[in-house]
Amino acid sequence: MQTLQHLSKHIVYLTPVQETDRPILAAVKGNKKTLIIDAGNSVQHAQLFQEELLKHNISGDFLVLTHSHWDHVFGLEHIEIPVICHEKTYQYIKEMQPLSWEDQALDQRVEEGTEILFCADAIKLELGRNREIALPLPDITFEKKLTIDLGDVTCVIEHIGGDHAKDSCIVYVPEEKTLFLGDCFYANLYAEKWNYTAEQAALLVKKIEAYEAHTYILSHHHQPCTKQEMKAELELMKQCAGAVVEHRGNRALIQQDLAKKAKGELTEDELETIGFFVNGYELGQ
Repeated sequence: MQTLQHLSKHIVYLTPVQETDRPILAAVKGNKKTLIIDAGNSVQHAQLFQEELLKHNISGDFLVLTHSHWDHVFGLEHIEIPVICHEKTYQYIKEMQPLSWEDQALDQRVEEGTEILFCADAIKLELGRNREIALPLPDITFEKKLTIDLGDVTCVIEHIGGDHAKDSCIVYVPEEKTLFLGDCFYANLYAEKWNYTAEQAALLVKKIEAYEAHTYILSHHHQPCTKQEMKAELELMKQCAGAVVEHRGNRALIQQDLAKKAKGELTEDELETIGFFVNGYELGQ
């Protein structure tokens, strides 16, 4: 059951659903305007968020897309307010417009490696048999950074890139010290092996660390991350990025190196992250 969470007087969000890959949808409310973050993975998802917002007398004036992956844009047909996105996101949505999302087309793209099996299954489950997806193009594009004054609260939208999606953008609310990361912190799933690359990870960490935030929202995490939790995640990324280059992708040496720094056994999540970096190193050779 998805529920509307009140993070602060300015920020509310709808919790994610893992089974059908519904990401967090959020609203940042000022005393003049409200910015919606992401369109959802279906019209039904977008409608649910709108209904929950209306219960609290909140309605959006603008919507920003964090990136172009299906679970963040398939609700666009239901959006009746101006949509903002990075210029790459605009182009990717344009390329998606003629695609079919019926079983045969989805299964073929999975076989070709241009679609992920998990995503194809989630699309089938979320949308059922009605998969005539309309993807209207966004109204406003930007190249690097955009700031929106909502009245007593502002949103800084910055293109950040990363391995997960080249068009990934983050949304920073300075008055609330809150940073919406979208999916930028996740691995590249559209590859032979899920992966991080040392170069992209190091750049991503540097950009995230430039923001003074106390709360971090990742689109598929049920709970916000604290500053301390994110600091640990960023440190792991930096250590992995350095170790995978130093040890030339040797998993055993990387694990030994990080275990020594951790002064103990590595967790399953840490081992998985190391594996993603090793995959990225091997794919780059």
